Amino acid sequence: MILQDKIALITGASRGVGAATALSLAKAGCKVSINYNQSAERAEQVAAQCRETGAEIILTQGDVAEDAVCRLIVEKTLTAFGGLDILINNAGTTRFIDFPNLEDVKDADWERIFAVNLKGPFQMARAAREALAKGEGGVIVNTASIAGMVGAGSSIPYCASKAALINLTLSLARTLGPEIRVNAVAPGFIEGEWLQNGLGEAYQSVKESKAAGTLLGKVSTPEDIASGILAMTLSTNTTGHTLVIDGGDTVGPRISKGLK
Repeated sequence: MILQDKIALITGASRGVGAATALSLAKAGCKVSINYNQSAERAEQVAAQCRETGAEIILTQGDVAEDAVCRLIVEKTLTAFGGLDILINNAGTTRFIDFPNLEDVKDADWERIFAVNLKGPFQMARAAREALAKGEGGVIVNTASIAGMVGAGSSIPYCASKAALINLTLSLARTLGPEIRVNAVAPGFIEGEWLQNGLGEAYQSVKESKAAGTLLGKVSTPEDIASGILAMTLSTNTTGHTLVIDGGDTVGPRISKGLK
C-alpha cells in the first residue's frame, strides 16, 4: 500500500502510541482523522504537529465503547475526506489491579475494559467495513498487547481483553478478506505516561527490570509501536497476524556467551 493521499482513522490518538502513529501516517502523506475521548487539548496538540507536515487533519471526539459513536466517528471521517483506507484501533483502557487480589476485580472493570478494548475495535470495524472495502481495499490494525499472550499485565481483565482482541483480529481477517486486511500489533512494556500513571513510584524500577530481561536490552517507545503499525499497514500480503514488538521479551533469556 502506498500511503500518499490515503485516508487513515486512528482511535485513541491524543497521546502515546496513537499520537505517534498519527504523526507517522501524516509524515507518510496520509490524511488523518484523530479520534479522542476526553483529552481535547492533547488531541489538538497532536493535530497541530501533524499539520506541520502538510497533512490534512480532522479531530473526532467520542468513546468507542458506544456503537452509535463509532458510526458517527466513521461518518465524520467520510464527510471530511470522502473515503477511508486505514483504520487503526488503538483506543484502550485498563485498571491496575494486583493479580492475587481477585476480590478487587469488579463487574464494572470487566464491562468497561471489554467495552473499550474488544467491543470498540469490533464496532469500529463494522462501521468502517463498507468504506474500507471500496477501491483497492483497506486495512485494519488493532493494538493488542503481549499481555494477551503471556497472561501478565496491568490486570486480569486487561489481559483477557487483549487475548480476545487477538482472536477478533483472526476472525475479522477471515470475514473481511480479500477486500480488507486485518492485523494486530502486540507491544510489550512501552515508555510513557500510561505506565507512569499506572505504576506510580515503581515505574522506573519496573522499566529497568523489563529492559534487562529483553534480548535487545531496552523497552519500547510509542514510536517503536507506531513503526510496527505502519509495517502491518504496508504489508499488502499479510492478514490475520499479530506482530509482537517487545524487544525480545517473550522470546526468553539470551544465551550466555560460551554456551553451545
